[in-house]
Amino acid sequence: MATLIRNKLSNAATSVSNKSQAKVSGMFARMGFQAATDEEGLGFAACDDLDYEHRQAVQMDILKTDDVGVGATGEPMAEGDSHYQRDGTGPPPSASKDDGMCAELASQDRPKITAWEAGWNVTNAIQGMFVLGLPYAILHGGYLGLFLIIFAAVVCCYTGKILIACLYEENEDGQLVRVRDSYVDIANACCSPRFPRLGGVIVNVAQLIELVMTCILYVVVSGNLMYNSFPTLPVSQKSWAIMATAALLPCAFLKNLKAVSKFSLLCTLAHFVINILVIAYCLSRARDWAWDKVKFYIDVKKFPISIGIIVFSYTSQIFLPSLEGNMQKPKEFHCMMNWTHIAACILKGLFALVAYLTWADATKEVITDNLPSTIRAVVNIFLVAKALLSYPLPFFAAVEVFEKSIFQQGERSIFPNCYGEGGRLKSWGLSLRCALVVFTLLMAIYVPHFALLMGLTGSLTGAGLCFLLPSLFHLKLLWRKLLWHHVFFDVAIFVIGGICSISGFIHSMEGLIEAYKYNIND
Repeated sequence: MATLIRNKLSNAATSVSNKSQAKVSGMFARMGFQAATDEEGLGFAACDDLDYEHRQAVQMDILKTDDVGVGATGEPMAEGDSHYQRDGTGPPPSASKDDGMCAELASQDRPKITAWEAGWNVTNAIQGMFVLGLPYAILHGGYLGLFLIIFAAVVCCYTGKILIACLYEENEDGQLVRVRDSYVDIANACCSPRFPRLGGVIVNVAQLIELVMTCILYVVVSGNLMYNSFPTLPVSQKSWAIMATAALLPCAFLKNLKAVSKFSLLCTLAHFVINILVIAYCLSRARDWAWDKVKFYIDVKKFPISIGIIVFSYTSQIFLPSLEGNMQKPKEFHCMMNWTHIAACILKGLFALVAYLTWADATKEVITDNLPSTIRAVVNIFLVAKALLSYPLPFFAAVEVFEKSIFQQGERSIFPNCYGEGGRLKSWGLSLRCALVVFTLLMAIYVPHFALLMGLTGSLTGAGLCFLLPSLFHLKLLWRKLLWHHVFFDVAIFVIGGICSISGFIHSMEGLIEAYKYNIND
């Protein structure tokens, strides 16, 4: 009799346990999780009973935390934490999903931009004042230079799209999920697991070189424009560059770009007005255009420099991941890239061709130097103002990359933090910023050749960031999902970009050495 009673009690307990397990498993299935095993089901059942009794206390703990998935101690909840809710309001069960939700919630708090605003930012990057060197590229490339302006637009538009594709991966449901946030994240993902940080170092170095070279070019073009605007004054181009740098020293004290961003729209509008003035003057001399000077053959020695100039004028890949992540409708990114690069291609091609037809073989490295003295002074002063107001943007970006890479790596950093309590910049950190400004001045003084520097930068870092790395990363991360024509395009871009980069770098260096050796002025 005792044995019979014991068996009945055991069967009843088992039945209750199975019902509880089925209830909890069904609840998790409705929430989107897979069914639990027997041991997991029993654990969930016990946890469910405890949670039912203390639900209000747990909810108060969650309300006290700042972020979803952060415990009362301020540390992220570990995988398998039992603080879940019956109504599904608790954190997701895995750290990766929790991080994604935190990132999604954080991104929702940021102000989003429309496709038109994103397109305006891309236009500012690829329609800047460096288009002033494109007629010089036509001088050495002829009709092939015009073709390269179109070709570079198509390739840069394509590599920008595939770079953004590397930010996404498919989840279990086949939906694309953004798992990376920056160019550096993509590079690190390609080099992991053997060298998880090597790719980020390479991209950071390339970005730093391009940003610093952009700052140098702004100083060079400021000295060049002022010297050619007032040739009768007893002031050399180097002296004008020094005066321009003196006006740029306050950039070392920048904490953010709020004070500078107010002028960005005015600068861009002024630049469009200047381009229109140059084109209007060229059209006024349309009867004298030298169509016979546009060559079908190329200058083998100087044409690779033109390639670097054209590529550098299209560089925008550095900030595309951040731009796409802040769009209201990321699906409109491809359309935005299409119309911005089509517009840039048309405007650059027309500007370069019309300017070259007007001055032909007399075309100078900075096309405004060809204008009559009465117009040149006014136009160049506006351009110098734009250059000086544009300098803080790449300078501040270079400082951020430099500081985060070397001085703000926590325990991994070999140097102390350059910021003290309250986020105040230490004196030696300020000295390093001033040293960077002086370095851009020294480079502008000793290498005052705008087109050669622009070609060198475009060949060295522009081709790498716009052609080589995006195609390589696309092949590495999405190899199994690519169609044959995507593989063909990526390989072709990598090979052609590599050849152009190497040849452009060699010939730009040869040009700089020749100009320095024989003291050739712009």
